[in-house]
Amino acid sequence: MQQVKIIGAAALFAGTLIVVWVTHGTGIVRNDPARNISIPDQLTVPFQVQAAYNDTTMFFRYRWPAARPGIFHDVMRYEDGKWVTEGNAVPGSEPNGLHEDRVAMMLDDGSVPEFSRYGGYITIGAGLEGLTDEAPEVVTKYLPATRNQLGQWDDMAPDGTLATLRDAGYFLDLWHWRGGRSNPIGQADDQNISTGRDGDAGTASYSTNFDNALGQPRVMFDPVVAGYKALNWDDVVAGRVSQDQVYALIEGQVLPYDPDAGWKNGDVLPRRILKPGTGSRGDIGVLGQGRWADGFWDVTLTRVLDTGNSADDKALRDLGSYTTAFAIHRNATGLRWHYVSLPQTLGLGRDAEIIATKFAGETPTWGNAWTEITLFYPGQVTWPMLNSASHAGAEYIAKGVPVKYRHSPEQLTQYGIEVEFKSEIRPQWLKTLFAGLALIAAFGVALNLVLAQRKEV
Repeated sequence: MQQVKIIGAAALFAGTLIVVWVTHGTGIVRNDPARNISIPDQLTVPFQVQAAYNDTTMFFRYRWPAARPGIFHDVMRYEDGKWVTEGNAVPGSEPNGLHEDRVAMMLDDGSVPEFSRYGGYITIGAGLEGLTDEAPEVVTKYLPATRNQLGQWDDMAPDGTLATLRDAGYFLDLWHWRGGRSNPIGQADDQNISTGRDGDAGTASYSTNFDNALGQPRVMFDPVVAGYKALNWDDVVAGRVSQDQVYALIEGQVLPYDPDAGWKNGDVLPRRILKPGTGSRGDIGVLGQGRWADGFWDVTLTRVLDTGNSADDKALRDLGSYTTAFAIHRNATGLRWHYVSLPQTLGLGRDAEIIATKFAGETPTWGNAWTEITLFYPGQVTWPMLNSASHAGAEYIAKGVPVKYRHSPEQLTQYGIEVEFKSEIRPQWLKTLFAGLALIAAFGVALNLVLAQRKEV
């Protein structure tokens, strides 16, 4: 009888061990586009930056790896008599490799104090587009004080309060270079973050190449300029279109669309028409042109130190101290599927994490001294969540302890992924806990039976 009990206890132990193994081994982290979840294969990316200035102008040079250049944002493909749009943003990478590469830099002069401590996290409010719990309308990045209550994306502060905040400099300057919608004309998009992520006053560098009334594109390539009236779908998808050929529709270098031009399946036209941005939105230029070569982008942006547009831009001054944070999109990603940095100090001719060197002349002579920064995938960590009881570090945020004093980029990307799967992690943890307790109990029963048998012998 004792032998049967031992065999039964051993079977219980073995069975419980299998349960523990199975429950612990079931993967939780998996892509789920229906919930806006797509985890990149690479969680951190190296990023390099240099900065320089002269008496009038600021220069930032950026370098980061990309498997191939993302020079198209969205396009229109001719198919059986109709133009079909390709390249809409999706969770993760767009399947056909369409969505432009981008680099963005947020810049502040101290008027947004939380930014120097927590960087872009403060702009990630509840309800943002691309989150699992995104709002029913499009919500972009915004600053906390523009809402009456933390976590209420639709509870906008009164207009008078918003105007006062703006006059006090409560906004972030956003330098936004786009590989498809601005780079071919030597510009970046000058934007800002306050009540949302908005363009500065003026016009953007791109418009839509489609006439809804006629149901056709507005313009096409000029064969005299480009050598063709359209690109080829297979070439676009395979990445065979290079920066050395005409691939963008630039105003003044195109022809009005001709519906009788002999279009065939697979012909492609960009869905954007490019022209220089105007007003404050056109303040940022590209030195030369952003170029991709040997697996890396190399982009230099330039802007006068003081644009005179104090409601949109942060003025830069000799010996001034500022805070920056960076982000890139690559691998045909859009929306929140980007890599970001922690906040970095910037000094113009003074000590900082990024030191801008003053020079004489029109353009800087770059050396090999780069500031190396680790960018990371941030997941779905929002500012309201970080300030809530669900975040163990909320008390340190309340005390103003900077994020980089407590977390590395590698830790933050893991935390971001945990947040994306918080609804799955707790049940999984409980399964593993109870299975582990059962395993311990089964082991105890088996051990007691064995010891009891030895005593009987």
